[in-house]
Amino acid sequence: MNELATLDAYGVLTEPATLKIQRLLPGPVERVWAYLTESELRRQWLAAGDMEMNVGAPVELVWRNDELTNPPGQRPTGFSEEQRMQSRITELDPLRKLAIAWQGSGDVSFELEPQGSEVLLTVIHRRLPDRATTLMIGAGWHMHLDILAARATGKEPEPFWDGWSRLRKEYDKRVPA
Repeated sequence: MNELATLDAYGVLTEPATLKIQRLLPGPVERVWAYLTESELRRQWLAAGDMEMNVGAPVELVWRNDELTNPPGQRPTGFSEEQRMQSRITELDPLRKLAIAWQGSGDVSFELEPQGSEVLLTVIHRRLPDRATTLMIGAGWHMHLDILAARATGKEPEPFWDGWSRLRKEYDKRVPA
């Protein structure tokens, strides 16, 4: 059986402070790239924010997780309706790789690899500062990518916050103390 047939939806720690998570999405690669780079498409699964497609260009990401699914589920205590992050593009290879400095928790790269009619999306979040952040971010990437996969395949995603809370508990079991 090949790797793609056994692709695990859960992120894995490839190093103590590096989380890698993958999804196989319907192509073509241009479509998946648009979901990463165009604000209107990206806000449907992650966060809005215009991107000037140049290395060093500033990026503001605006999360409104309550708007990702209907219903949104029960938002956990301590999370606001909106979160903003000032960032910048650190690496850019159109249709292949986009990397962004992630304020307060390292950097994130998105890598695309065509696989026939599908595209393997690999998200790598490096330099996670501590276990608590790793658990939140692991559950977050997992849920956001589940929503992206649902949007890309025309399916209805699980309510965001309910899924995030469930996944946070799962990552707590999976990530070493």
